[in-house]
Amino acid sequence: MNVEWIKCQGDVWCNLSTVNLEHSHFNNMSGVYVIWHGGSNPSTVYVGQGFIRDRLKAHRNKPEIQQYQSINLYVTWAAAPDNQLDGIERYLADSLQPKEGSSHPNATPIPVNSPW
Repeated sequence: MNVEWIKCQGDVWCNLSTVNLEHSHFNNMSGVYVIWHGGSNPSTVYVGQGFIRDRLKAHRNKPEIQQYQSINLYVTWAAAPDNQLDGIERYLADSLQPKEGSSHPNATPIPVNSPW
């Protein structure tokens, strides 16, 4: 399945701390998202699903996510059908091996294109 991974204005990856979550783009948007850190050895920090605005707001306050802020936290998201979110999250978690968040749906993985 192909999903459209979103970047911010200027075709750059969005910074988790500064992306405008009040923008109408996020109204009623559910889907999957990936948070990662930059630095000399970039790595996936978290993979999740749900209402994107609400979930990303919550991650801005979670110490287990924010511990990577010194090496920049980035985020991308993709809208997806609600009935496929569990499978997509499972696939992303299995393939990207996030550092945080060990509880992912027990669902049949649904392959999607990588954000990168």
